[in-house]
Amino acid sequence: MQDRESPGNLRRGTLKAVREIAEAILEVLQSSGRGALATVVRTSGSTPQQAGARLLLKPDGNTLGTVGGGAIEQAVLAALVEAQRSGRSELLVRDLGYDLGMCCGGRMEIFVEPVQAAPRLFMFGAGHVARATAPLARGIGFDVTVVDEREELCTAERFPGCTLEVVDPPALLKRKLLGDGDWLLIVTHDHALDERTLELCLQQSVRYIGLVGSRRKVFRLLRRIAERKPGLELHRVYAPVGLDLGAIGPEEIAVSIAAELVAVRRGKASAHLGAHLESVLADEETE
Repeated sequence: MQDRESPGNLRRGTLKAVREIAEAILEVLQSSGRGALATVVRTSGSTPQQAGARLLLKPDGNTLGTVGGGAIEQAVLAALVEAQRSGRSELLVRDLGYDLGMCCGGRMEIFVEPVQAAPRLFMFGAGHVARATAPLARGIGFDVTVVDEREELCTAERFPGCTLEVVDPPALLKRKLLGDGDWLLIVTHDHALDERTLELCLQQSVRYIGLVGSRRKVFRLLRRIAERKPGLELHRVYAPVGLDLGAIGPEEIAVSIAAELVAVRRGKASAHLGAHLESVLADEETE
């Protein structure tokens, strides 16, 4: 009978742990939540775990795996919580004795990274700006869905690699469950459709809402929505959408939109509508 600590059993145990972690990561990627994964990448001296050990923090706060227990695991858990919150990766280097007071005395390097599916970007409208923006958005890591009821425009030929919803944007917003990690971009062909779509977008708990249009159009549209739905948080809207690059034409506007998506995702966007919403609305009232 083989000893429980024999190499064969140890290998099987390791493979089982790897499989469990892999399956759990897949579950996170298939959900709309964000987890975080810690992987031991290098060790020296006496350490409780060797390179390859993993600890996964799931979106619900539960964990799977281990990087060694004790003080090092507590330090890694704190780093995992931060990675889950911020979406940023980190290389954690700790001397177990000097930094953590552990009797092992070795040194561990642990890579901590967020785990989540590609963020979903819903583009409401399939016109020129949407067509130019879609490949840029996909190139920077977004899973793009194009929503437009015009069958001749909402096609795989115009939007390769995108999910297509040939439906009126408000109709999709009324039936589609969106989450905190979703991004919404309104680029329809009609001002009235923009208004209906934006009002429904503002009733969703999402990461980003962008609206194409002139400054005058944007604020008049928002004022009408505010009169009907005074409780909506209008400051959540990024509009006129895109960073101020002096863009002209669909292709340049697409670059400015993609730049804004990156800036918001990285916490660097500063030109937000809410910074001057009240003053502009007041100016509109006096005209």
